[in-house]
Parts: sequence; structure tokens; C-alpha cells
Amino acid sequence: MTGPHTWFVVASTGPLATTQDLGRPGHAHLGVPRSGAADLESFALANRLVGNLEDAACIEVTLGGFSARVHGTALVAVTGPTTVVRVDGHEVGSHSAIPLKNGQTLSVTAPRRGCRNYVAVRGGFDVATELDSRSTDTLSGLGPAALSVGDELPVGRLSGSWPAVMLAPPAPCPASPAVSLTLRFGPRDDRLVTPRTLTDGVWVVNPASNRIGVRLDRPTDSTVPALTHRDLPELASEGVPLGGVQIPPSGQPVLFLADHPVTGGYPVVAVVTPTSLPHAAQLVAGDRVRFSLG
Repeated sequence: MTGPHTWFVVASTGPLATTQDLGRPGHAHLGVPRSGAADLESFALANRLVGNLEDAACIEVTLGGFSARVHGTALVAVTGPTTVVRVDGHEVGSHSAIPLKNGQTLSVTAPRRGCRNYVAVRGGFDVATELDSRSTDTLSGLGPAALSVGDELPVGRLSGSWPAVMLAPPAPCPASPAVSLTLRFGPRDDRLVTPRTLTDGVWVVNPASNRIGVRLDRPTDSTVPALTHRDLPELASEGVPLGGVQIPPSGQPVLFLADHPVTGGYPVVAVVTPTSLPHAAQLVAGDRVRFSLG
């Protein structure tokens, strides 16, 4: 479906739009974060719907506002939380393969609930690689810069067989007012006076959250005891995993996402399970979060 010389020109970016693939795993010992798509489930689905290889680069759109004009012909798909997708101003639906003709403009609005959508094109976006990845890392600065109006994005050749399925239902919005995330305690839960307090009550997503991590506060009316450190010598810097829940001296947790640092000095007292990470990547300011043991 993609023409031999197809590219997109970015018309608007919204708050943040970046190119992402599976990231740079395996380089943490060199101080290089993994980065890559924050919601790997939605990223993978977008690529499957257009028949791409699993590591083809997509565009990660944060809180909508993205649009781009195609030069050539293309097959695209938009996944993630339910959102409105338009071609030349006409709604076409998300979570399905959409053919684009030369000169048409694709636009993605802010999701009704959630944070990040993924735009895949058959063949993948062929932007420059750094350490074998096309991912924008907002912490280290590795990879392409965040997208800007006027950027030209060539379409590559990372496609496989024609997709067997070109339509997928979007994931349902959580029924509960609080998003439930499962975690496992360790390795440094012994650094807190009462680590299990982490799973008591609810937390609220702080506006200072981003691709590096989700910052959590207690609601102003919370009566749950604060998380406090034991009176122990300070930790030396050590490795920080994807999904790690770090507790700084303030007692307000930070849940690390795709662009997290590789080391840190505050204790990581728990790690969110892989099945909960896509839900964590879709949190926005004001969302309520409840932790449970997984």
C-alpha cells in the first residue's frame, strides 16, 4: 500500500509527539536507558494492524493535537485509548487500518481518557537511528528530536506480510474511578518503616509526570499514614528498573516509565508488573491510582 517514495510532513504536534520503536535494551551497563514506546501493547497493535515488523517506528502522540500530510500513498493505523481520528476533517475511526491518498491529512485528537496514542504506517517511519533505535529519549537526548511542524518523515520498508486482521476493538476504559496497578515489593522495601502502606488508599497523579516517570501524591483528604524512610545510612546509586517505584524522602512515589534513568540513590521499594505498565503509561494528571500485590 505504501508508495515507493512516500513521506509525511508534520502539520501540528500537540503537546508532544515523538518517534518510538522498541528502544535500546541491553545498554544499561553503559548508562544508556531503554526508552522506546511507553505503552508497548498499543505500539505493537498499531504495527500489527498495518503488517509491520515488530520494531518498525511509530509516532507516539501525547494528549492529541497531531496532524500530518502524506505525500504518496500509505496505510496507517492509530491505537491507544479511544480517540477521534480524521482524514481531511472526516472521522474515520481508530484501531483500524486506514488507506491514505496523496495529499490527504491525518489528524489525531486528544483521547477521551488516557494519554498516549500511536500512529503506525506500513513500512514504519524511517527516521535516523542512534544506537540502532529510532526512539526519542526525552531524558538522555538520544535519538531524533521531538517532532516539530514542518518535519518530513520518510516511510521505510519494515513491513512484513499483509495484515491478517485490520480492525481491533479498543481497550475498554477502566470501570473503577481509580486505575489499578499490580506490583511486587522489593528490592529495597526494607528501607521504609511501613512499606505496605503503599498499597493502602489511593494516589493522585501529579501534573509533573512525563515519559520519565509518574509522580504520585496522596489526596488532600487522605488519612493514610505517610511513607517514611527508616533511619539508615544513605544508599549508594544502584540500578533502576522499568516500572520501579522509587520513594524519595518526601514519601511521594515516582513510578518509572520508558525514559527512566538507569541508576538512582533513593530506594526502589517495588516494581510494577509488566501487565500493568501499559496502564501506567496512559495515566494523566488528576487520575487516581490504587496499587495491589500481583
